[in-house]
Amino acid sequence: MVQLPQAGDRLGDAMTNANSNPAELTELRAKYGWFIALGVLLLLLGAYALLNLFQATIASVYFIGILMIIGGVARAVHAFQVEKGGAMIFWLLSGVLYAVGGAMVLANPVLGAAVFTLLLAASLIASGIVIIVASFSGKAGQGRWWIFLSGAVTAITGLILAAGWPLSGVWALGVILGVDLTFQGWALIAFGLALKSAK
Repeated sequence: MVQLPQAGDRLGDAMTNANSNPAELTELRAKYGWFIALGVLLLLLGAYALLNLFQATIASVYFIGILMIIGGVARAVHAFQVEKGGAMIFWLLSGVLYAVGGAMVLANPVLGAAVFTLLLAASLIASGIVIIVASFSGKAGQGRWWIFLSGAVTAITGLILAAGWPLSGVWALGVILGVDLTFQGWALIAFGLALKSAK
């Protein structure tokens, strides 16, 4: 599963840069209200998503499908920028397949949600097993049991999704979207309050 940069990471970097530049900190501090307002908005959207899991899941599927189409078109365009021959055919074919896959997801978002959930479950199970195996390596040290626990939780989450499939496809992506929006909202609110109190 692709790990996207989180708001906490970006805000932490912004705060570090601002601390080394007083003028930038002053500029950011003047905008603390916007961070708090955006955080509250994300919290409300996260709450709505968690209370309407099916709608949130479908919204997630539409978003992924649109991204797939954009990615497919970009790959197809890139195909004509590379040398003729095998490389061009590969990029063109992969772009077309990616775009067609995105269009199929948009045409049947419920089926798309089920497929994405199954892929997510498989990814979590595989990732959990890898983490569990890594916890028994000599490099894990004293934190091996925390690493083992992390891997076990990841694998069990994947097994729960797989065991509940295809019904889990109706709510799983919505839960992920809702939780992510909620955490992003809290991070922005905390950042805004930190800016307000910064000296």
